[in-house]
Amino acid sequence: MLPQEIIRKKRDGKKLNTDEISFFVKGITSGAISEGQIAAFAMAVFFNDMDMDERIALTTGMMNSGTVLDWKDLKLDGPVVDKHSTGGVGDKVSIMLAPIVAACGLYDPMISGRGLGHTGGTFDKLESIPGYTCIPDNALFRKAVKDVGCAIIGQTTDLAPADKRFYGIRDVTATVESISLITASILSKKLAAGLDGLVMDIKVGNGAFADSYEMAKELGESIVYVANGAGVKTTALITDMNEILGRTVGNAVEIAETVDYLKGINQDKRLHEVVMSLAGEMIAIGGKAVNMKEGMAIAQAALDSGRAAEKFAQMVSILGGPADFMDKSDSYLTKAKIVKPCYALTSGNISAVDTRAVGLAVVELGGGRKVPADSVEHSVGLTAVASLGEHVDSNRPLAQVHALSEADADKAISQVQKAFILSDRAGSLNPTIVERIALD
Repeated sequence: MLPQEIIRKKRDGKKLNTDEISFFVKGITSGAISEGQIAAFAMAVFFNDMDMDERIALTTGMMNSGTVLDWKDLKLDGPVVDKHSTGGVGDKVSIMLAPIVAACGLYDPMISGRGLGHTGGTFDKLESIPGYTCIPDNALFRKAVKDVGCAIIGQTTDLAPADKRFYGIRDVTATVESISLITASILSKKLAAGLDGLVMDIKVGNGAFADSYEMAKELGESIVYVANGAGVKTTALITDMNEILGRTVGNAVEIAETVDYLKGINQDKRLHEVVMSLAGEMIAIGGKAVNMKEGMAIAQAALDSGRAAEKFAQMVSILGGPADFMDKSDSYLTKAKIVKPCYALTSGNISAVDTRAVGLAVVELGGGRKVPADSVEHSVGLTAVASLGEHVDSNRPLAQVHALSEADADKAISQVQKAFILSDRAGSLNPTIVERIALD
């Protein structure tokens, strides 16, 4: 086969067969296909799309381009199930969710990413914990999954290497925004983890990649169909991202909120609804409950009993973090030099939030990356962030800003003030769980 003929075929709007897609993916991985050819292929798909059969072939091809994890030799006594989010602001759900489902008899080998743009990364948040090994060797990763039931780590280079090269080229050729290519990119990495089941959290709103319901639904349906077609039972929840999730945005501050949540302290209602809904889905997909509702009850019991907090403590310890982290997290997490309240310019009720702008304010503080090579300052961010419908005045600020300097704090205060819209009357709140997508 010739790569240019495969490109020509897709350019002309024709359907590619599995052999053609497999050949192209192998060329991406080996380097036999040039960057120019990959870019041309991506643009052809961007304009002419792929049907579901092509998406399944592309996903499985990229999944098999590197190591595919296999857990059978560990003789686990429960299913291997994971969750993936399309990213948001203040989204620390994964860190809460993994120990909860582990406490319910599931095994979750969660492979997370770094933050880029306005969204934070689970990987960066966990690096706030002293000693925590985000990229352990395979033996330690497997031991953590077997002994604890969950391990949240960063992506290794041997999982779906075709996607790493492909995405890097898409990123600089304006071809990222393709549902077909996004589906294959997400699932190739997730399915390489050797899962029995997967639950997707598709964020929708002004702080999400999918800013419209139509886009979120299209992406959710594509992922659910393709993942099931690839042999992994998958459902998706579309969840709201028109305001931050929880009360914190940053790295160490989100870990602190996670610890409080797992210990039953200050559980934000909207955040709790997302965590429990996803946990319920995962437990049901794993066969430990007949449906999401029953799974949510099982998850709530694991949280209330303290078993989930114990699992988190065990995961932190086995991966190199402090053994007493849950008891003394405040002494381990770094603190910003400056903490200043951010008051609204006038009093009123919060009627809308530019969530993306809030995320970018934290990036400007140093809590995120402007380019992939940037380092992250773990101590900075926002806490006590006000939510939609809440009244703010001289007694209730919009948030507390954690910064490295007075100048940084003042700049962030100005950005956050502009991101919140106030009115005399409380606006209507968005539903937290917008829709469930499943083949059944």
